[in-house]
Amino acid sequence: MSSTETFRVDVTTDVRADPATVFAYVSDLTRSGEWSPECRGGEWTSGDPATVGSVFTARNHREPEVVAWAPVVRGGWTTACEVVEAVPPRVFSWAMRDSGGRAQESVWSFTVAPTAEGSALTHAFWMGEPTEGMRGILADMNDDEVKRFLVDWADKIQGDMRQSLARIKSQVESAS
Repeated sequence: MSSTETFRVDVTTDVRADPATVFAYVSDLTRSGEWSPECRGGEWTSGDPATVGSVFTARNHREPEVVAWAPVVRGGWTTACEVVEAVPPRVFSWAMRDSGGRAQESVWSFTVAPTAEGSALTHAFWMGEPTEGMRGILADMNDDEVKRFLVDWADKIQGDMRQSLARIKSQVESAS
């Protein structure tokens, strides 16, 4: 890991379910289409599901109005993700892979902590060195545009996380 931090975003919510139940739900990335505004689901393509080193191929879709001024991917695409940490029932993290299949410093995670009412669930995203895709997006931007994009993109991710956590909370609590 580098000492560079492009940005970090996290959101927390309380879920009325025990940590093991919450962890089991969020570590099953095949269900991500049930909660994510952008990921439509996918499949485990190598390794054992939800274990360090396993790879998940996600199907994603982004609408045209998302940070509309910036040259980001729109419509549908797939992304390979590698599980980089799995500590049931506390932490589940995965990194986006580059075109060569290497994990990048683009890490999504769920952290689950016990509370008196069930669990506190935190969804986080951290980007260290800019990813292959991010470098392409930023390549033709001046310094002010880069700053604007990083703020807009962090806001977009934080909004998506809020939606994801609301959907996860609803799904897990209604199943309990």
